[in-house]
Amino acid sequence: MLQDAGGGSSWGTITMFLPLVLIFGIFYFLVIMPQRKKQQELTQVISNLKIGDRVVTNGGLIGKIVEVRDKSFFIRSADKSIVEIARAAVAGIDVESSN
Repeated sequence: MLQDAGGGSSWGTITMFLPLVLIFGIFYFLVIMPQRKKQQELTQVISNLKIGDRVVTNGGLIGKIVEVRDKSFFIRSADKSIVEIARAAVAGIDVESSN
């Protein structure tokens, strides 16, 4: 009688983990994959930045690039203030002000 109860346990284990696998699959396609794509696009944009481009940093600073270095940019954020920011601090291009 004990052997009969244990015989169907492998099938029960599969059906127990199937919803978890499905949830992870849905989570991957709805959250992880689009985030990776967005990060790759941002990396591509940052690598193509040049002098004169207007950028927005993660901290909300908006400015125009005046010098490009290997690991940083110098941006002019006001009339005479120039700030050095890391490439990783760039959140995107300021398209609103450039029009």
